[in-house]
Amino acid sequence: MTKSCAEATIELLSKYGVTTIFGIPGVHTLDFCRALTDKADDPNKIRHVQARNEQGAGFMAEGWARATGNVGVALVISGPGVTNVSTALGQCYADSLPFLLISAEPKSQSLGKGQGVLHEITEQKKVTEPLTAFSETVKKPDDVPILLEQAFTIFRSKRPRPVHISIPIDIQAQPVNTNWEPFQIPPCPKASEDELLKAISLINESKKIVCLLGGGSCDAGKEVSKLVDNLGAVVITTTAGKGVINDNHPLVISGGTVRAEAREYLSKADLILSIGTEMAETDNYVGQYSINGKIVRIDIDDKKINDNYKATVGLVGDAKETVKKLNAKLNKSVSLEKLESGRNAVIEVKRQIDANLTKSEKRHKKLLTILRKIAPSKTIFSTDACQLSYTGVFDFNIPEARKWLHPVGFCALGNALPNAIGAKMALPTTPVAVLVGDGGFMFSMPELLTAKEQNLSLPIIIWENGGYKQIQDDMGVKKINRVGVEGLNPDFVKLAEACHCNSVYANNEELFVDAFKKALLNNSPTIIVVNENYDWLD
Repeated sequence: MTKSCAEATIELLSKYGVTTIFGIPGVHTLDFCRALTDKADDPNKIRHVQARNEQGAGFMAEGWARATGNVGVALVISGPGVTNVSTALGQCYADSLPFLLISAEPKSQSLGKGQGVLHEITEQKKVTEPLTAFSETVKKPDDVPILLEQAFTIFRSKRPRPVHISIPIDIQAQPVNTNWEPFQIPPCPKASEDELLKAISLINESKKIVCLLGGGSCDAGKEVSKLVDNLGAVVITTTAGKGVINDNHPLVISGGTVRAEAREYLSKADLILSIGTEMAETDNYVGQYSINGKIVRIDIDDKKINDNYKATVGLVGDAKETVKKLNAKLNKSVSLEKLESGRNAVIEVKRQIDANLTKSEKRHKKLLTILRKIAPSKTIFSTDACQLSYTGVFDFNIPEARKWLHPVGFCALGNALPNAIGAKMALPTTPVAVLVGDGGFMFSMPELLTAKEQNLSLPIIIWENGGYKQIQDDMGVKKINRVGVEGLNPDFVKLAEACHCNSVYANNEELFVDAFKKALLNNSPTIIVVNENYDWLD
C-alpha cells in the first residue's frame, strides 16, 4: 500500500519500538499526523502527546529517556518549533541522553534561499548541529531509513546523544511504495583483552580503591555492586550516577562529587575506577578533582578516556559488559578488616557533610527526610536546578538508577514538570513526583495542563523561596546588589485550580504528608507548596 513519506517515517519509528511522540502539530507537520493518534488505547498507532510549548515537548522526551534509557521522541514544526525545543536538545547532549527530534522544513526548493517563507530558518541544521550527534535534512524519502539507522546506532551502541532529522514538507508528502524495515544495530565497542588484564593488575596491587560512578553506569548496577563488594571499594557517585548502587549501601557516598568532604576522600585513593563519567565540572561544580592515584577509566566513548584526566588504563566499552568481564577476571577477596575500614570511612565522610550543612540545607534535609519516609521506595523524583534538589543530590537516598532525574550538564530550569510527564507516560505504574523551585516552575507552568489532560498522578512539590535563591545567595557572597532575581509569584493554589488541578499550601507537616499521599492516588496533578520559612521545617 502506498503511503506518504511522513506516514512511512512514523511506521518505521514504531518498528524501532517508539510508542509515544511529544509535540505540537503545525501546518508543516500535518502529514505526520495521519499516522498518529492522541488516544491511549489505540495499539496500532504511535501516540501523540500535546505539549503547550515545544520546549516542554522536548523536556517530556528527555524525561522519557532519563527514566527508561530508551529514546524519547519529539515532533515539531520548522523555525520556532526548532528554536523552542533547542534547550532540551542541549540538555540531552550535555547529559548523554537518547533524544530524537523530527522536524519539518519548508519546501525543498526554498531551502537556504532566505525568501521569507513561513517558519523559515535559512540554514536550520546549523541551529541544531552543535546540540546533536548529527543534524540532517532529508533530500529524498529513501534517506529516512538510512538516517534512522544511524540515529538508533548512536542511541543503542555508542554514547547516546540527541539526533535531529528535518523533512521538508514536499518530501513528507511524497509517496513511498515499499515497507521500510529497521536495520540491524551494530554491537557496542568492547574493551581489549590486553587492557582488561592491565586493569586487573592495577586493581590487585592497589590498597585504597574508590569507584567513581556516572550516568554511563546506570544500567550496570548489578555488575558494579558485585565489583564493589569484591573489592571493598568506597563508591562516590556523581549526580547522574545516583542510585546505580543503592544509596543505603554502607560503602556508598551518593552524589558525593558535589561535596568537598567526599572529594577530599577521593584525593587519597591510590586507584580510581571511573565508570561512565566525564569527570567534568558538571559532576563536581569545582572544575577539577584533586587526584593523586592512578585511574582505570571505563567509557563507551573513546574520546572521553583521556578527557580532563589521563587514564592509566582505558577500557572502551559498555559499562555493564566491561565490569562483568572485570568481575570474571578478578582473583581478589576482600578482608573483613578492609570492608570495615571502607564502611567507617563512609560514615565519617557523611558525618562531616552533616556537620557542615548550612541553615538552609538543614531545612531541606527536614523535608527530604519526611519525603523519604512517605514516598514509595521506587518513586521517580524529577527535579530541577533549585536549592532543595541540590541538597537532595547528596542527602536523599535512592534505591536504584533512573529514580533521580536532574539536569546536570546544561543545568536548565523548567525541566522538572515536563520531565516528570515524560517519565510517567513511559512508566505509568511507577510513582513519579516533582521537586521544583518556584522560579523553575514558572518556566514550564503551562505543561500542568498537559499533565491534567493525561490524568497523571503527579505530586508537584514547589519549594517557594522567593525567586532565584541560589543566585541571590551568590550575589550576597560577592556583595552584588540583587538584580533580576526577585520575581512576583502567583497564588499557586488558585493557579492550580484554574488548571483543574488539586493544590495546597503545606504550612504544617501533617498537611504536607496528607497531601503527598493523596496526590499519589489522584488521577490528576497536585501542587503542594512548601515555603522555606515554614516553622515546621526547623
